Parts: sequence; C-alpha cells; structure tokens
Amino acid sequence: MPSKTTKITPIATSINSLLVAPTQVIQGEGIISQAGERICRFGKRPLVVGGNRTLDLISSHLTPIFKQFDLTAVFDTYAPDCSETSLITLTQTTQNHQADFIIGVGGGKALDTAKLLAHQQQLPIITIPTSGATCAAWTALSNIYSNQGAFQYDVPLLRCPDLLILDYNLIKIAPKRTLVAGIGDAIAKWYEASVSSGNSNATLTIAAVQQGRVLRDILLQKSPQALDEIGGEDWREVVNATVLLAGVVGGLGGANCRTVAAHAVHNGLTHIREAHDTLHGEKVAYGILVQLRLEEMIQGNQLAATSRQQLLKFYQEIGLPKSLEDLGLSQVALEELRQAAKVTCNPNSDIHRLPFKVSPQQLLSAMVSTDIEN
Repeated sequence: MPSKTTKITPIATSINSLLVAPTQVIQGEGIISQAGERICRFGKRPLVVGGNRTLDLISSHLTPIFKQFDLTAVFDTYAPDCSETSLITLTQTTQNHQADFIIGVGGGKALDTAKLLAHQQQLPIITIPTSGATCAAWTALSNIYSNQGAFQYDVPLLRCPDLLILDYNLIKIAPKRTLVAGIGDAIAKWYEASVSSGNSNATLTIAAVQQGRVLRDILLQKSPQALDEIGGEDWREVVNATVLLAGVVGGLGGANCRTVAAHAVHNGLTHIREAHDTLHGEKVAYGILVQLRLEEMIQGNQLAATSRQQLLKFYQEIGLPKSLEDLGLSQVALEELRQAAKVTCNPNSDIHRLPFKVSPQQLLSAMVSTDIEN
C-alpha cells in the first residue's frame, strides 16, 4: 500500500535582506597601482564617474592600468549633482560607450551617483574614495538630490560595491576638512543606532549597535592625534573607521541603524541654499546635537544632555560645527529654518525612527539651542 504523503505548505515570511559589505576590499598606500588585475576582471569598457577635479586626479592612476590591460575607458562627470538629470546623462554615456562596468571615484555624491548608475544598468561597480568624508564607498544606498543640491530621496540598492579600493595616498592629499566631516558622519552611527535600535533583541542589530559604540570610541580617542599627524597610524585607523567601519553598522543593522534624526536634520538643511557650502558630515554632526537636544527637551533625558556636552568639547577640539552660526546660517531668515524643520519632519523622514514624536516647532527649538549649557 503506497505511503500517504503530506503536502508541506511554506510559511509566508517577510524577507529581511541585509547587504553587509562589498564583495572585496583592498587597502594600502599606493594600492591602486596594484589593482589592475582585479579591475580588468569586471570587463573591457569601463565608465569612470566622478567630479571634474577628481577625474583629473585619478586619470593619472587609472590610465596606465587601462593601457596595460587593454581596457577602453571613458571618463564622465556627475555634475550638476547626484540628481535625476545627471543620471539621465550618464545613462546615455553608458549606452553610447557600451560600458560593461562602472568605476566611481571621489566623495559621497560621486560614489552615490556611480553606484546608482550601475544599479540601474545592472553593471558591476568599483568604488574608489578620494577622501575620508563618508562611508559611501561601502554602502548599498544612494541619495538623490535636486540639481541645486537639495535632498530628494534615497534609493536602496541590490548589493554593496563589487570592489572597494581604499588607497591611503589618495585620502592623504584630500583637505583635512573632509576627514573631519567624515568623523562627524561616522560618529552619528552610535547616537542614531542606539536610540532607534538599542532595545532590539535581534542578534545582528545588537551587533550593529555595539559596532556603533566601538566606532564612537575609536573616533573620540584617536581623532585629535590623527588630524595632527596626517598619514600616521592613528590617521589610518580613523580613515578605516569613517570609510569602512561606519558602513558595517548600516550593513548589519539595516535602515534603522543607518539614519535617524541626525541624518534627517542634514536632509532638511540641504533645502537652505546657504547650507550648500558645508559638507555632508558637518551637517550630520550638527544633527547629532539636535537629536540629543530633542531627547533632553522631550524626554528629559539627562544622559543625552551629558553626551551633548561631551560632543561639544570634542567638536571644539577637532573643528566640527556646534551651532547654526558655525554652519554659516546665523543670518538665515527664521522662515527658511522653519521650512527646513518641516522638511525634516515630513511623513517619510528618518526622524520618525526616534522613540517619540517630534513636531517642526520642537525641532526648530532644538536647532537653535544645540550649544546651550546645561
């Protein structure tokens, strides 16, 4: 008698997709000169995307590799910004060149553009950061801005970069201000992840939050010395922290550990024209103070007050902005600040990952009092 079989009905579960890290990371002084064999594995017709100055800088490093491995390359700028307009233009360049992989070179916006272009065209992507200003070389995320530099929305990507080339010689010649900004961007991971996910029981989220704490401690301890001795051991470890470890936190923890109020404040500030001269990480660093101030004001959180005072001293030491005045926004009309606060509090904003509700008026009050003494 044939045995009776039981049909197994799959249990429907939500897919939790974690994009933790690039497929490969290589790092070292002058390492780009040794990367030819890895680069040529991705194809024969690269499109190199970056800003005009960065493309001039990187061409002397990449052109010998292209010649040695018989690659036919085109260099193109992402100007005017990491915007829909730029992506349309670069898509046409990609198709005209018949590019079979993308190389993104530069800072956050250049790398975001290159990653999103590769994502849309379903091509491999190599990232080569030229400063320590962000972790964009690592992450599976791109931010889209208007042509005038105002944040519009972010785009989750299907994977992290296929290859990240971290050449310390490129980072070394970047303005010191870019690394200071990177410190501000990276240290936010602890303050954002701990408040949004600090009570999580999920193993990898716990790991992400703790990595955020480690990241903060490294930056608090090593940043002053690193900035005094560019190219030294502490400097290298701080660069590793801002470019690499900061990306790990968002990779392990997902969106909740990636951006909360500090980055939301950045996004709102990009809608003020006078804020466009400040760097991403500078606005994020200020946003941390705003977030801590909100925790003080709304929750009466004294630990947040203590943390804010600690950060104010740290910011003073390394040169991060502590107030609207430090951001060059002291003369901005109150109505513009109100509008930035409204943008920051829009229904889709990451500020709503805070464990309490925030109104635009409460946010504005926090924005104008970030450096107040306890």
